[in-house]
Amino acid sequence: MSRGPVPSQLCLLSSLPDRPFGEKVRFLGCVTSYSTASASLTVGHLHPKGTSVTVSVNIELLLETLPSELTRIGEWINVIGYVAAKPEDPAAVSGAADVPSAYVQALLLWPTGPLDIQRYETSFQEGPSPLA
Repeated sequence: MSRGPVPSQLCLLSSLPDRPFGEKVRFLGCVTSYSTASASLTVGHLHPKGTSVTVSVNIELLLETLPSELTRIGEWINVIGYVAAKPEDPAAVSGAADVPSAYVQALLLWPTGPLDIQRYETSFQEGPSPLA
């Protein structure tokens, strides 16, 4: 019998559309937009090459404690949250004409700090991640 929270699964942002609803995930991405109306960030990470996956991250649960710098466009962030179902009106959630590929309800969000993005990307190609 488990006495703690379910662990999150470290994954690439590009794999989120294939993850089951309700799975707890951890990923990083770059903020591409922020909608104050829907309290959601759109994040992306163009890896592997040719991917165009974007994720809408609902941050309603974090609004009272979230530093504003984490909502800046161009900011790289870590996210832990649950894969959510596609809303009935995805354009209203994203606040943009582009409809996100996946949706996540954020539980925790923090800056990546100094980041070696190539090492991070390579860790997914080599098997189990040393970053997990």
